[in-house]
Amino acid sequence: MTVRAEIKTYTNYINGEWQSSSTNEVHDSVNPANKNEIVGYVSKSTKEDLDHAVTAAKDAQIGWRKLSAPARGEYLYKVANALEARLEEVAETMTREMGKTIQEAKGETARGVAILRYYAGEGMRKVGDVIPSTDSEAFMFTSRAPLGVVGVITPWNFPVAIPLWKIAPALIYGNTVVLKPATETAVTAAKVIECFHEAGLPDGVINMVTGSGAVIGQGIIDHPDINGITFTGSDNVGKRVGQGAFARGAKYQLEMGGKNPVIVAEDADLDLAVEATISGGLRSTGQKCTATSRVIVQNTVYDVFKEKLLAKVKEIKVGQGLNSETWMGPCASENQLDTVLSYIEKGKEEGALLLYGGSRCEGTGFDDGFYVEPTVFENVNSKMTIAQEEIFGPVLVLMKVDTIEEALEVANDVEFGLSASIFTTNIQNMLSFINEMDAGLVRINAESAGVELQAPFGGMKKSSSLSREQGQAAIEFFTNIKTVFVKG
Repeated sequence: MTVRAEIKTYTNYINGEWQSSSTNEVHDSVNPANKNEIVGYVSKSTKEDLDHAVTAAKDAQIGWRKLSAPARGEYLYKVANALEARLEEVAETMTREMGKTIQEAKGETARGVAILRYYAGEGMRKVGDVIPSTDSEAFMFTSRAPLGVVGVITPWNFPVAIPLWKIAPALIYGNTVVLKPATETAVTAAKVIECFHEAGLPDGVINMVTGSGAVIGQGIIDHPDINGITFTGSDNVGKRVGQGAFARGAKYQLEMGGKNPVIVAEDADLDLAVEATISGGLRSTGQKCTATSRVIVQNTVYDVFKEKLLAKVKEIKVGQGLNSETWMGPCASENQLDTVLSYIEKGKEEGALLLYGGSRCEGTGFDDGFYVEPTVFENVNSKMTIAQEEIFGPVLVLMKVDTIEEALEVANDVEFGLSASIFTTNIQNMLSFINEMDAGLVRINAESAGVELQAPFGGMKKSSSLSREQGQAAIEFFTNIKTVFVKG
């Protein structure tokens, strides 16, 4: 007889302790590759639970900010070591809970380790400048003051990297944190927080409260003792975060959607462009804010590019993410699957031509999961829904243009401006793209989805609140500048 292991319940982490919610209610986290498998249970928390976490963070912030930045950095180094030691475990949990392939999950977890070490090193870098004073007997300089308590609201698509690229800079600059992870990946988040616990951070410096956006997310927006909110998620929710934070005078940072183009010029290396388009658009099942969505191709190479692209897309192996042969896993949830399928139907209704895919995967190994075929449309124009709205799934739309000037017009003809790429060997094309593309991240002869942790990241237009995350740019959000004038 097979003995099944007991499914673990992951509670909130408040003031250095794991605590059940005030109601003891839980939510099950299911495997999107097999909806019958429960990965774990997480707390359905209340505003009372959030209040406890915020109080703990507020009390701890006084002592935490008094530590030297290098001392805070030593704690982050310990967290990095703990996460690195548990890389396989965390990555497997991510794959089981969110669906991305195990190779991608391992890569993301390793990136989390690198993020922690990068910001640990920030503790040894300068945080101000000496400024000449008009008074010859005075000394003037700038310093940085932490915000206080920071609320961190994160999505399910990068359950390790995104929380860490917010938490790590918040902590190194002297803030304390209350994390609200996406419910769909709260088990993975709990395993990351276990690494902070293992590293021995002072009680209350890092806290996690799981629960619905309507209760915990809204509670963070409204809480008078949360001084800053950093959010990654949908455009609609981001607007509510920004409006609520602004109304009470809290600092906020929003990273939202994208409708990211790749331009393929007639002089491009088409094999390279095809590989990057598929990788940028379909890896992680297209569930990246920087994923390639629109493929804008010059007419003279359109047919050859399309033929090469379809040949490669047809080779993609869809399946369960823990299988080493799988290239693309399931959508992260049934809701996300339904959203993707609805956009595919909308594309057909509006006159786009479906070239490949477009259906839910069926048959052995697929029936209990949230799988959708990689999908390619053509005959798409900018007025169509699938050319304007973020699908967040494995759907590519091909758009034909005559010139690079027209390509740039089409590329900019959306409300988002997160990332974009071009494939060309022509220097003038490159310069035009760099200067005219309305996106926060522009890449040349590389996929749109590449983001490096040491560089600023953020979008234009509706893609962000115009602040930047990652790299040394993170200090601009997580601190306020203090100008100091000293006279003897």
